[in-house]
This record gives sequence, C-alpha cells and structure tokens, in this order.
Amino acid sequence: MDVVIGPLDLTAHVDEALAVQAVAFGLGPEEVAVRRQIVQRHMQYRGARALGATSRGRLVGFVYGMPNSRTHWWSTVVEPYLRARDNDIWLDDSFVITELHVHPGHQNLGVGRRLITAITDGAAEPRSILSAIDMDSPARGLYHSLGYVDLARQVHFPSAPKPYAVMGAPLPLRRR
Repeated sequence: MDVVIGPLDLTAHVDEALAVQAVAFGLGPEEVAVRRQIVQRHMQYRGARALGATSRGRLVGFVYGMPNSRTHWWSTVVEPYLRARDNDIWLDDSFVITELHVHPGHQNLGVGRRLITAITDGAAEPRSILSAIDMDSPARGLYHSLGYVDLARQVHFPSAPKPYAVMGAPLPLRRR
C-alpha cells in the first residue's frame, strides 16, 4: 500500500485523527469528545506539530508532539515516577511524543515507525520521551527497536485503567 507521510493540520483534521485513534485504541464517543479538547489545546503549545499518514486520500495514522515542559499536565504526573529512578532529567530538553496511532488495517506495515522517526527527525531537542501502556505490545516493541528504554514503569494516570511505562531515547532514533 502506498502511504504518504506529511505535515498534518491536526486542528483542522482532529475528527479524522480521533476516528483513527478510536479504532486503534478502542475509544468510545465520550472519550473522543474529551480528547478533541485536549488535542486542540495541545496544538496551541509552542513547538507542537503533527504528521499524518494517508493512503488513497484517507488518514490512516498520525503522530503529534511538542517540546516538553515540566508545567504540562503529563510531566507533572510522570515526574515523581521518573525522580524515584533518578530519570527526571529526561523531562528537560526533550521532545515528547504525545500521541501516535495507526489504523489497525495499516498496522505492522512500518507506518508507525515512519511517523515517529519523521517527527523526531525534525526535533531540536537531543532526546524524545513518551508513555505507552505498560505491557508487552507491538507499540512497545516498536519503541524499543528505535532505541527507547524504560525510564519508569507502572505509572498511573488519573482515570486510566491500566498503568503506563515512560520511555526515552536519544535523538536521532536508531534505524534498523
């Protein structure tokens, strides 16, 4: 399949992106509505940017992120977990991958790898951080293959039913 990776005006295409995320992550309409507001707020942050993956004119994946700030909600939640492992320095001078989702019909085809490497290749920061559900999964396998290591595990976000792992990697990401 021909998949094109390119800049995505996430504010203008938030519903398309959240439809991909809903299918990939199993979100219901209420959760999508909450995430719509979060995405729109995030895209107002300094340095926030997004990339999309399209196939036949349809969005099949997206990634977005921004330079991290210790004042962002995500950082305030993960900071105590990172500090407990002497890894809180990763919150400084890092590009955070806020969301990365690929439609199930396009997973395991390298789309996620292309999205995350493309967005981090444009980062001015020397490292990248992200969080992922703390279980063996194709997503965590992808992150490990790119050079991400576990910085903290069993991180609990309010209202998230499962614990997360916080992962970090030096940039540029490792290529196969």
